[in-house]
Amino acid sequence: MPDEELIDIKFRLYDGSDIGPFRYSSASTVDMLKQRIVSDWPKGKTIVPKAVTEIKLISSGKILENNKTVGQCKIPYGEVPGGVIIMHVVVQPSLAKTKTVHFGVMLELDWTILIQIYA
Repeated sequence: MPDEELIDIKFRLYDGSDIGPFRYSSASTVDMLKQRIVSDWPKGKTIVPKAVTEIKLISSGKILENNKTVGQCKIPYGEVPGGVIIMHVVVQPSLAKTKTVHFGVMLELDWTILIQIYA
């Protein structure tokens, strides 16, 4: 069996700073990359992911799916042998808290005020 290909990847954050580069097996999944990003997130950033589910990875303009491998996400053209692939990191905080807050605010409103405003 041939040796598994190793791929160097660095992760570009929202402020232009990077995490990495790190070397990954082509069989590593996108989910594994996200776990590494959460664990190695730089201290002092204003936006911090709390879980893997809050991260989206983008490579060549495409959002990468968690179950895909690094080898499947690699773009075959335009790569320089021995080069580093840059993946962009987008942090999307969980919507569950936002929906709960909006719902909680709705419950506290006085419905008679709403009727007067819209009447």
